Amino acid sequence: MLYIIFYFQVHQPFRVSKYSFFDIGSSKSYFDEELNRYVFNKVAEKCYLPANEMFKNLILRGEGLFKISYSITGTFIEQAKLYRPEVYKSFLDLIQTGGVELIAETYYHSLASIFDLEEFLEQVSEHLELMKREFGAEPSVFRNTELIYFDKLSDVLMNFPQIKTVLIEGADRILMGDSPLYPRLSYNHAHLLLLKHYKLSDDIAFRFSDRSWKEYPLTAEKYVKWIKDLTLIEREGKNLYLGLFMDYETFGEHQWKETGIFEFMEKTIELLLKEREIKFLFPSEVHHTLNYTPKGLSVPTPTSWADTERDLSAWLSNSLQWNAMKTVYELLNKAKEKGRDDLIPLLKKLTTSDHFYYMCIKYFQDGDVHKYFSPYDLPENAYKYYINILADIEEKMEE
Repeated sequence: MLYIIFYFQVHQPFRVSKYSFFDIGSSKSYFDEELNRYVFNKVAEKCYLPANEMFKNLILRGEGLFKISYSITGTFIEQAKLYRPEVYKSFLDLIQTGGVELIAETYYHSLASIFDLEEFLEQVSEHLELMKREFGAEPSVFRNTELIYFDKLSDVLMNFPQIKTVLIEGADRILMGDSPLYPRLSYNHAHLLLLKHYKLSDDIAFRFSDRSWKEYPLTAEKYVKWIKDLTLIEREGKNLYLGLFMDYETFGEHQWKETGIFEFMEKTIELLLKEREIKFLFPSEVHHTLNYTPKGLSVPTPTSWADTERDLSAWLSNSLQWNAMKTVYELLNKAKEKGRDDLIPLLKKLTTSDHFYYMCIKYFQDGDVHKYFSPYDLPENAYKYYINILADIEEKMEE
């Protein structure tokens, strides 16, 4: 049997204002509310509302057979309530179908797991509380920011006994020729690891509308055939697990409606539901369907789903990023020591990984992707605005 695990990341950062050196000491807002409202409403119209409606209808038509999972960040929930309550309600309606599993992550979509493990534990706890409060959900599956994973993370996650499963990137360098279709056990055997099949995921998320791609146009029939062909690798009757993990904005924002992405997805799901040897699964259900003991997998250095390197270079490949990251965590710890409850929430918002992504200086295809997502004209300016805000917070800390 081939099981498909559909997972989507739902996230929006609080983008910072164009905060100049001369704004330090003023009352100018750290976050660009006009920009954040504009982006949220734009993506709501193009992605969140139509995609939620599409998946809700597919779940209802599938009568319990079609299942999907989401991690929804705290910053997204805050913005949905602030800027577009209709979007928040549409997620509530979608979740209430029973065809959705919610996954835990860091509340602020941060890299705290790399820089500050105490802060990481706080943010995961905050997110678990949010999922319980907003949706009545108690996730047993975890997905770290940008699918970042390394061995030590499994040790840290043992602080949350309810977490049994972790989603990770199926990077070639950790699989060394093995297939991502087989779940693994963390090096300490504390967690089940479900791997993203990055080729088939990225065929939808990145290549779907690429006219230079040799497989263009991608039809539902072609994609379903690729999925069915995956079963040819297994000769011993072991169940296979296809992790299709992607950014939710794939639908309508990164791949525009005009590309046919919504029709493609609907037709693909309808065709897959007709296949007797293919089923959809929640990540938490993998434990109950395994008909073999997974092999262990050691991931000594961090992997992620970002860029071609699938490592941390999207956020930590230059001195600007390192300095910004180091400074914000130092200030956050200082604010906690001083009991500055007025500054702690602001600094937590500033740990969001997107801020450092905008500071990335890369070239060729990865660089183009970073430019597409950044609201700033230059990575150096993204750093300048961010570091000026930190300077202002540092001044406030001394008041």
